[in-house]
Amino acid sequence: MSEEPRTLKSVFQTAERKRIAIEGTYEANSPTYRDDLAQALELYQECIQIINKISLFSPNEGLEDIATSDLPYLLVNYRIAELLQKVSSQSPMERKDALNMTREAYERFLHLLDSYSILSQSDSKLFTEYNDDPSIFSTISTSDPTARRNAKIANFKTEKELKTKLAYMQKSPRYLEEGGDEEAVRELYLTNIAFCTHLTFQGLEGINREMEILAQAPIPLMPQTTTVQDDERRRRESLDGGYSDRLDLPLSNLLSNSKGPLLSKEGKPLRPFTLTSGRQELQKGVFRPGHNLPTMSIDEYLEEERRQGNIIEGGGEASMRRPEPDEDDMEKADAETMKAREWDEFKEANARGSGNTLNRG
Repeated sequence: MSEEPRTLKSVFQTAERKRIAIEGTYEANSPTYRDDLAQALELYQECIQIINKISLFSPNEGLEDIATSDLPYLLVNYRIAELLQKVSSQSPMERKDALNMTREAYERFLHLLDSYSILSQSDSKLFTEYNDDPSIFSTISTSDPTARRNAKIANFKTEKELKTKLAYMQKSPRYLEEGGDEEAVRELYLTNIAFCTHLTFQGLEGINREMEILAQAPIPLMPQTTTVQDDERRRRESLDGGYSDRLDLPLSNLLSNSKGPLLSKEGKPLRPFTLTSGRQELQKGVFRPGHNLPTMSIDEYLEEERRQGNIIEGGGEASMRRPEPDEDDMEKADAETMKAREWDEFKEANARGSGNTLNRG
């Protein structure tokens, strides 16, 4: 039994519920969030297909020709652009593609509003400036700091007023979509469209700023994503002895590369090698500890330091001990006697204090 085609209203309501659920979610990296985002985009794309199929909007009509219940469908392209901004990207190129699709959705939304003359005078002026050069569009065209500050304040006040007005309308029973005054409900829809139009120009300016940043991003040398076939091909090449970007090659490859000449005729290394003094040195270093072992004992070290004159001997009680004189050594006894006699003669010739003449009065 074939499934009956769904109506535009049912698909749009389902997409709106998905979108509102996504806006209240903070786990943007979770698989559930990505699945809900993809489903919401598919639902809004299905709305676009149904709108085109039934020719809901026509360039030959005016705003007054659109039924009040059909006004929310003018926001489908805006909702698509809003969701595309939240799509996660793995590389700068993917982000650029997402931003380009977002820009196209914003442009379709503005062109549809412009065809029905829904844009206000200020929004129509901004749309004209955007069409002149979309890549450098800015809501504040002046470079004067004071004028830019005043323009930012005016934009913030406009956005705040629209938010306050929408919040009041959505709470008032008069503006209820079911059972409310049709003129009031129509005003609610048009106010929401004006608010989304204001955010659209802000979004287009943000896209240009982000594009400038992405233009400075380096281009990756290799693609970010690989397929299962690529992984299998690389594995076979490594097993066959071909080129491989693996750092830890199989043991069979290492053993096969250890045979053959070490250097080519031009002197280019053909396989990895290690400079050593011999095989015995490698064998000794197998079970040696990681730290350096001593090369001499403590006694040998002290003896070497004493030989180099780095040890001072003497001092203490040992310095007060004098060897007893040898009475049989007459030459040494005569030398000691002559030394004492010379010292006595010196003291007789030089009275105590005779040399200190600086402090005398």
